[in-house]
Amino acid sequence: MRIEQLSPKPDNKIQFKLSFYKNVPKISGCYVLSTFENDILYIGLTDNLNKRFQQHLDNPEKTYPTLNGKAVWFYYMEYDIINLPRLERTWINQFESLQGELPILNKIHSPIT
Repeated sequence: MRIEQLSPKPDNKIQFKLSFYKNVPKISGCYVLSTFENDILYIGLTDNLNKRFQQHLDNPEKTYPTLNGKAVWFYYMEYDIINLPRLERTWINQFESLQGELPILNKIHSPIT
C-alpha cells in the first residue's frame, strides 16, 4: 500500500535522515515510514514527532532494509493527542484491508480506545 491511498493523507514529508531531524516539529501526530516509492513500512503515533523521529533513526530495525524496501521518507500529520489512537487505527485498518496484514515493521495492532 502506498501513502497516496491513506485517508486522511499525511500532509508533511521529511527525508528519514538524521540531518533532517530539526525540521520535524515537537508536536503530537501520526506518522508513516515509507520507501522511496512511498510504500508503507510502518505506521505510528506519538506525542512528540521530533523525538520519535530520532528514536527510529537509532533503531536498526527501522533503518536497515526490509523485504519491502528501506525507510526513506517520514510522512506525518499533526493531530490532537486525544484522537491520535483513532487516526493510527484508521490508517492501520486501511493498510490491513488492502494488504491482509500489518505493515512489515509494525509488530502489534494499535489499541482500540
